[in-house]
Formats: sequence, structure tokens, C-alpha cells
Amino acid sequence: MKKLVLLLVTALTFGFTHSIQAQKFSGLDASPADIAAYPSSYRIAKKAIKIVYSRPQLKGRSLAQLAPSGKVWRTGANESAEITFYKDVTFGGTSISAGTYSLFTIPGDSEWTVIISGSLNQWGAYSYDKAGDVARVSAAVSSGDENLEAFSIAFNETGIDTSGQRVDLVMGWGTTRVTVPISM
Repeated sequence: MKKLVLLLVTALTFGFTHSIQAQKFSGLDASPADIAAYPSSYRIAKKAIKIVYSRPQLKGRSLAQLAPSGKVWRTGANESAEITFYKDVTFGGTSISAGTYSLFTIPGDSEWTVIISGSLNQWGAYSYDKAGDVARVSAAVSSGDENLEAFSIAFNETGIDTSGQRVDLVMGWGTTRVTVPISM
């Protein structure tokens, strides 16, 4: 009986260990996920804003090919970008309650429309529905000196205004820069 129990335990252990070793993992994504947060310093744990997005690369293509003018874009690659406000903010002049939202954009030549949507967990902008919009704001477009191969998002602290702490959300790709002011 002891031999039977020992044989059974050995077989189960081998089967469990073998199934763990057989696990297949995917390789690195061509458009890796990234996070932009404010405050940007890793030394400050309590964040006010966080954006989770994927970073497509130009790879010889134009921005217009990858994010066509006048069409809703997922603001990155893969899943639509998600933005979390940990406190109420004024986003480009529009009040937004604390929470997590999808972030979409509509590129344009002189300005982009930046969309905060309450519809989460979307792949790309394929199922985007304007009915889920919480806010649509116009964002200024400028040119940067540095040519960014990978789509990037950053926050620039601009100080304090009458509404409180002020930061700019800056999206960049190629030499295009899109800026949205945020007050907290």
C-alpha cells in the first residue's frame, strides 16, 4: 500500500512539474506597453495621473499612415490607451471626475481632438462609440526638435494656476507634439 501511495504521489508531482515546464510564453511585443505617470518621479509613490499605453514605432512609415488625420485613433497600439485620474481634474478646460477612462485621439494638422471615454477594455478603436465620450477637448499641435521613433507620452509640470497644480500632458511621435493642459 505504501508503495502504491508513493507511486501515485510521484506520478502526480511529475505531472504537475511537467505541466509547469511546458508553459509557453509569448515573445516581446513589437509595440511594448508603457506607463506615463504624474508626478513622474519614481520617488513619489502617490500618483495623480497614470496612462497605460503601447508604443508603436514609425519604422519608416509616416505618422499620417499610422494615425490618419480625421479618424479616431486608439492613441498608441494594441488596446486603447487607459488614463486614470486619482483625483478630479480639469482636462483641457473640461471637468473630469476621478476614475479610469479610455484615451482616444483624432489627429489633425493644426489641432488634435483628445477624447476621454468611459468605455474601457477596447482593442484599438474598432469598437469606439461616441456615446461613451465623457469629454472631447482640442489640443494644440506643435513641432519638436527631436524625432521620436516610438510614440511617447510625458507630463510637463507647468506650475500652479488659479485652479491649482497644473501639468501638460504631451504626446509625441516623429516631430509632432500634442499638448493638453491639466489642472488639479
